[in-house]
Amino acid sequence: MGQDLLTALALMLVLEGILPFVSPGTWRRTMLELARMDDRTIRMVGLGSMLVGALLTWIVR
Repeated sequence: MGQDLLTALALMLVLEGILPFVSPGTWRRTMLELARMDDRTIRMVGLGSMLVGALLTWIVR
């Protein structure tokens, strides 16, 4: 279980690093736009992301 969690964390870091590596300007604009969003919108996006991730994990497993 611990190895799976560590592997998932490593994969998340690789995926999160792709955009700033490939297109730092786009990443910067995205972060600035995110900073302008209200907390409720950010929470809803986070919730949606978690639900999609949980669903995909359930389907794969």
